[in-house]
Amino acid sequence: MIGRVWHGWTELEDGDAFEKFLKATLPSFHRHAGYRHAYLMRMPKESETEFLVVTYWDSMEAVRGFAGADGKGSVILPEARKLLKRWDEKPLHYDAVRVD
Repeated sequence: MIGRVWHGWTELEDGDAFEKFLKATLPSFHRHAGYRHAYLMRMPKESETEFLVVTYWDSMEAVRGFAGADGKGSVILPEARKLLKRWDEKPLHYDAVRVD
């Protein structure tokens, strides 16, 4: 299993709107073969809100089916671009092992 780790930052006042967007959008990832689930983490700071999204995939092949030929680029929908200040251009990919 692959854990795909991505960060994005919004203005502090846009944090609630971006969280709502992610909660509405992430479940649609199930249409991509090999997608398993996601975790969303949020940390408000002084002037911005940081988001960490970890999606889980069966393999890098499944990630490439979602993110393109090399699987390494961010997938940022137009609605997200309106809310984000900045984001990871290249998410990180980890071999994920469940231990519970």
